[in-house]
Amino acid sequence: MVEFVGAPRSVQGAAITDGTPMPAPIEFFFDFPSAYAYFAALEIDELAARHGREVRWRAFSLGTAFRLTGAQPLTRVPLKSDYTALDWARVAQQKRLDFAIPEGHPHAGLPALRSFHWIDARDPGLAKRFALEVYRRYFDGSLAIDDVAAVIETAAGLGVDREALASGVADPELKAKVREVGEEAVSRGAFGVPWVIVDGEPYWGWDRLPMIERRLAGD
Repeated sequence: MVEFVGAPRSVQGAAITDGTPMPAPIEFFFDFPSAYAYFAALEIDELAARHGREVRWRAFSLGTAFRLTGAQPLTRVPLKSDYTALDWARVAQQKRLDFAIPEGHPHAGLPALRSFHWIDARDPGLAKRFALEVYRRYFDGSLAIDDVAAVIETAAGLGVDREALASGVADPELKAKVREVGEEAVSRGAFGVPWVIVDGEPYWGWDRLPMIERRLAGD
């Protein structure tokens, strides 16, 4: 059985200069082929900010969890695939998003994952913007997240240096880092995305955001 690992709430976070504990960041684990993670990515930072919290975005390959659990992507499971397509479409309509399930979905998104981590190490705010742009373009059909050149071009459109990123995503150390984050996510119980950890407690799914909000509000 997987145990959920997290520090006790009484010791979460670091102390700021006046001795007042600063709340630990909310951890947001995501993978690019997940529309539910996309919907959560559109909301998670604003939700956290309403309660004085920051969010640490952590990209990982959900395939790591699938290998352990024997699960499959929702769109490859009979019955679930039809429902998922319907549910994604109606959520996207409510959010007024241009949305279509890409042909051949889900695509392996390692170039996007590695690019996110490379950018995140240098500018976490820019990495979030990059992640949202990748999500938007993947789910409107204009980006193949398994195409290294296309992913780099997407990052370049946000001001990222093409040559530096191309070199970075090919670095064995970065590839190992992405694997490590996936292994860490699974070790902390993640079997799907979005996987959100608030003060050591896990929440799975976009539909758990209202529950997280009540938790942060102290309800």
